[in-house]
Formats: sequence, C-alpha cells, structure tokens
Amino acid sequence: MHSQPLVQFTLFGKELSITLYGICIAVGLVVCLIVLKLYTDKRKMKLQVQDFIFFVGILAIALGFVGAMLFQSVYNYIETGKWTFGAITAMGGFISGAAVFIAAYFGIGHFYFKNDLKGAHVKEFNTILQVAPCCITIAHAFGRIGCLMAGCCHGAYLGKEYVIGGIYMTPSDGVAGYYVPTQLYESLFLFVLFGVLSLLYFKKYNILPGVYLIAYGVWRIFIEFFRADARGSVGLGMSPSQFQSIVFILGGIALFIVWYVKKWPFRWTPPEETAVAAVSEDGSDTNNADKENKE
Repeated sequence: MHSQPLVQFTLFGKELSITLYGICIAVGLVVCLIVLKLYTDKRKMKLQVQDFIFFVGILAIALGFVGAMLFQSVYNYIETGKWTFGAITAMGGFISGAAVFIAAYFGIGHFYFKNDLKGAHVKEFNTILQVAPCCITIAHAFGRIGCLMAGCCHGAYLGKEYVIGGIYMTPSDGVAGYYVPTQLYESLFLFVLFGVLSLLYFKKYNILPGVYLIAYGVWRIFIEFFRADARGSVGLGMSPSQFQSIVFILGGIALFIVWYVKKWPFRWTPPEETAVAAVSEDGSDTNNADKENKE
C-alpha cells in the first residue's frame, strides 16, 4: 500500500498533488478541532477563550510540523552526520506543538485578555490540560492511517508471500511485499485510547494528561520493537521515540505525584455546584449558630 497522488495541479508555476496521506492528516486536524469545540462546550467555556484557543491551537499545529522536521533532522544527523530536512517525527511534533501552545497561550493571552476577561485563560487552563490529550490522540489516530497510505512508519518486512497479520505495501524506503502494519495497529490503539480518555473526561476526572503520557509512552516503546523504517538513532540501543517515551512515562508519573502531594482534586466540580455547596455550608452554619443562640 502506497499513497499515490489523487489530484495533481499547478499553482504559481509549481506542481502540487493531493494524496491519501494528506487527506488523512487534514481529516485528523479537522476532527481534532471539532473535539476541542464540543468538549470545551461541555465545560461551558467562555466563547472568547474558545476563540483564543483555536487561534493558538492552529499556530501550535503549524509550528509543530516545523518542529517535527527539526527533530527528525537532528536524529538523522546523529546517525549519518548529514543534515536532511523534510521527514517528520510525530513525537517531535507533539513536543514542539505543546511548547508553542503553552508559550503563546500565556504570553499572548496576558495581553489579549483585559478588563472583565483579565486572567480568564488562566482559569480555564486546567480544562485545556484535560481536553488536549483527547484532541492529540484523535488527530494522531487519523494521522497513522495516513502513514499506512504513504508506506512510511512501517514494521518489519515479512516477505513476498502473505503472512497472517501482514499487509502488502510498497514502502517509501523498501521493496514491495508484506510488512507488519505498525501504523494500523497504532491507529487502532489510539482510537481505543481516545475512547478511554473521553470517558474519563465526561466522568469529570482531572487525570487525563498523566493517563495519556503513561499509556502512550508504554505503547510506543512496545510498538517500536516492530518498526523497521529508517527513523534515526539516539544510541543506547533505543530509537528516538523510545527515548522520548521514557520521558513521557516519567512525566506522567510526576504529574500523579504532584497531584497527590498538592492534594489537587482528581475530579472536576462545575462552578455552579461549587457555589451551591458553599451556600449550603453557610446555611447550615447559620442554622447551627441560631440554635446555639436560642439555647
């Protein structure tokens, strides 16, 4: 399986083409933004903050792709001693995109939100932390289908004859034949992870970042053993993604530790419920005081 151009056209004297890979990436990004809108609506986020998040999110996505290329270029240089620019690594894109998003969210947000909305984005940051893993996971799931269409990120070569669990493809860096479809397996895992994260989100849990980092980190270390495409090296017998996955797992564990030590709530309480609870407590205190005065 290899992504062939579906549409070819010329724009400003340059030949361009649309492939299944590009379509899958586009679908993933659109679904990601839809999830962002629906899930933040569920938490009744202010419209102004939502609009700001869309702007910052699109900026982070664009620069995240640049970061993904830079990460892969560094890995290739470590392995070959030569700089190549063009290929991307998903995890490098996630890290770059997250860094850009956080910097822009607080940096630009400090000047964007004024007067009555001053600090509104800061108050909603926990909601973003919970929604982001869902958005990233669903976009990544569609992106991996695109990788299958393009013949990149493939698993080990199984031969010319059909083997159970293999898929016939023509990879961009190998010969035609049956390969372990690591792209497909990862896509299925990501769809399942998206379902789990969404369930936790709608159950109002505040632990989605930690769950995502640990779950995906463990999965990525595992699936990398079946990968056979060229993706650079960081030494120590590990692929770049396995090294980053260890960082992901440690980061997820650290989040749970901080959450526990700081005694932050593991479940989210809507503001209106918090207000009702406060009024109820005040009312009961008043009643008790009245009773004491009467006695």
